[in-house]
Amino acid sequence: MFHKLRLSGLVVLGLIALCTPGRAADSNVLVFAAASTRDAMDAAIAAWRGDRDVQVHGVYASSAALARQIQDGAPAALYLSANIAWMNAVAGSGLLSDRNDYLHNRLVLIANREMVPSRPVDSAGDIAILLGNDRLALAETTGAPAGIYARTALETLGAWDSLRGRLAEMSNVRGALFMVERGEAPFGVVYRTDALASSGVEIIWAVPGEAHPPVIYQLALLSQAADNPDAVDLFRFLQSPDGQRFFTDRGFGLAG
Repeated sequence: MFHKLRLSGLVVLGLIALCTPGRAADSNVLVFAAASTRDAMDAAIAAWRGDRDVQVHGVYASSAALARQIQDGAPAALYLSANIAWMNAVAGSGLLSDRNDYLHNRLVLIANREMVPSRPVDSAGDIAILLGNDRLALAETTGAPAGIYARTALETLGAWDSLRGRLAEMSNVRGALFMVERGEAPFGVVYRTDALASSGVEIIWAVPGEAHPPVIYQLALLSQAADNPDAVDLFRFLQSPDGQRFFTDRGFGLAG
């Protein structure tokens, strides 16, 4: 995991170089967003940018990794977190200008399309039976929001003790999805939107929403970008109907 976070940090350092004075663009906007929002955010950024002379770069990782990088001084303009606790951590460092509840999501159990079980999954207790000697792919359960939500749900549903020794924990939810897509793990717990974006997996069970706190994404404008008119405009665009549709079209719900 350290290696993956280090690589993410190197990506940020490269983008810092792009976001320094002397470039052709009049403005630069760095968007830090939860890995689960990558497809939607890329599309929204492209639509907003149009023919503007603005460099906009998306950095995607777990909300935890992004929050730590912001606290360490990364020049993010916007931060989209899949977990309110990590947004609160950034706010506690005095780094936010504005934030709002933005999206909601839910957890699902997925199977590789070539490994869909013949028997239906009716409860969390069925997961251990289906796994056998295989592993369950999850986002990292102590830092990545999807992993934290999944662990809470499995604990609430009484399945954690039977599964905790059979996990394949990845740095973020997209990593868990890729594990199942490649058949390196037969099953995984990911966000519904990730499953819908993949042709290599199938949803086989919806995790009960009452088993974990609501999956709420918050969108924030960082204080260091509050005087950047392009950052402010993108922040507003993402919350407009035109910006929201890139997320709702991919299965996200609107919070609030």
